Amino acid sequence: MIFYEKKHKETGKEYAYRILKENIMSLELKPGELLSESDLSEKLNISRTPIREVIMKLKSEHLIEVKPQAGTYVSLIDKDIIDEAIFMRRLLEKEVLNEACNEISEEIFMELEKNLFAQKLVSNKDGKENEFHDLDKEFHRLIFIGCNKTNIWESIMKISTHYNRMRLLSERKIDKALLINQHEEMLSIIKNKDLDKIDEYIEKHIVTPANEWNKLISDNGEIRRYLK
Repeated sequence: MIFYEKKHKETGKEYAYRILKENIMSLELKPGELLSESDLSEKLNISRTPIREVIMKLKSEHLIEVKPQAGTYVSLIDKDIIDEAIFMRRLLEKEVLNEACNEISEEIFMELEKNLFAQKLVSNKDGKENEFHDLDKEFHRLIFIGCNKTNIWESIMKISTHYNRMRLLSERKIDKALLINQHEEMLSIIKNKDLDKIDEYIEKHIVTPANEWNKLISDNGEIRRYLK
């Protein structure tokens, strides 16, 4: 586990929740990994009661599975939950991209360009896979912010926990240049207001990669172990 610095005024329970969730989402805690309440309590320096409450909260978010008489585990990646996230992103990102063509500000567009530049800097560096993944998510979040749809993005993230873990696994196996080229295409669509290109783009950027995960799963035994 990675233990990030505690934030100002963050309670012990809030800290434990953030650390556990970030380690699960970054795959530092692997799908199927056994968790110990007493071990977590000791490492996070808080009592077992708030640890138990955090575990139950993460269980409600489908990130932790509690098996009676067996133990507490990081949840395996569930394809059904991935499919729901793809359905949601496919519909909502298409609509937001339509809006972005008409109303995104120059300031947000510049932030998108800066983010894309940062993606290029880290794309081929070893050990930077999580950083690239975070930049990718931030790129999409900026578009929702630019369209005043921040709450919708947060709703997407809530249902995308299994989808994003699968994306991170896949991004470690593919050439990041493909994703960068697609993000450049997204900026071009927004800049030139190419509304007629949006449907095809969303299929290429969101749906097609998810369909290709089946081959990645069949070819990779390690990834198969992480799936439900």
